[in-house]
Amino acid sequence: MEKKDLLKDVIKHIDIKSYDSTTLIDAMREMSFTSRDTARATDILMMMCGDKNCTNILTIAGSTSAAGCMQVYVDMVRNKMVDVVVATGASIIDMDLFEALGFKHYKGSQDIPDMQLRDLYIDRIYDTYIDEEELQACDHTTYKIANQLEPRPYSSREFIWEIGKWLSEGNAVKKDSLIQTCYECGVPIFVPAFSDCSAGFGIGKHQWENPEKHMSIDSVADFIELTKIKMAAGTTGLFMVGGGSPKNFAQDTVVCAEILGFEVPMHKYAVQITVADVRDGACSSSTLKEAGSWGKVDNSFEQMVYAEGTTVIPAIASYVYHNGPWKEREYKNWNKEIFGKDVK
Repeated sequence: MEKKDLLKDVIKHIDIKSYDSTTLIDAMREMSFTSRDTARATDILMMMCGDKNCTNILTIAGSTSAAGCMQVYVDMVRNKMVDVVVATGASIIDMDLFEALGFKHYKGSQDIPDMQLRDLYIDRIYDTYIDEEELQACDHTTYKIANQLEPRPYSSREFIWEIGKWLSEGNAVKKDSLIQTCYECGVPIFVPAFSDCSAGFGIGKHQWENPEKHMSIDSVADFIELTKIKMAAGTTGLFMVGGGSPKNFAQDTVVCAEILGFEVPMHKYAVQITVADVRDGACSSSTLKEAGSWGKVDNSFEQMVYAEGTTVIPAIASYVYHNGPWKEREYKNWNKEIFGKDVK
């Protein structure tokens, strides 16, 4: 079997604008188990979008972007459902920037021996394939952008803003990536563990070749910057896909503000979609109710949805899109309001 035989069926990203899930979600509201949880999560996202004073934070962990939800997140940003993104480096660089450069994710199989895939330079995400040679081209792109910047520490938000700018200047093959859309809409993207992705390889090469004078990523600056947004926003809501560092990073801004001597309200709204288990004391950084004991999340409007993200996110987002609370919202444009970074 040759490489071309395995990399031929492209993952198609679902378009929440092309169908209306209202009837489905309304029916699920009268059901039980995960269906009713999903409907309540939808209602909370509706509240978040209907609250004009609320800054909505989308956190993304896991591989839902590669699996077909990439356009969902783009549409949520473009249609003012999301004001801040906090994600893993894989979601933003290995998946989103990767596709912005014109590369694709492919439908694959769990049954092909992984050592055979390695020989073909194909990377596997469960039943999804990526061309490793193309992924290394993505690594090299972050290296190229790093080489063009002033040698100093950058927050991940600053560096990703520079990537968005670079894409918008005619370097994007796919024009509606999440990075470019956020750049155009003034939505900051934070990646708290930025070295854990293709950008880590690219910036690592940049630093290796420039040991005395190079750009670097300051993860503490990320924390302070997101906390500044929380302090300025006041009312905030979390829509969290998976858990991990993006979830904890976003939740911890309340505690960080307190440590800095400022009193801010807990996150008023919170939804988490996860398959993690609570019995090991983690659940991808605790359940939302448990987060209330840490002073992070108010328990009035919170909902855990124990489901694999691709099965429920498109229905939730489609419902909010077609019912339209976002139409009365304005872009918060925190990139400009807090950091003076506007689209040039």
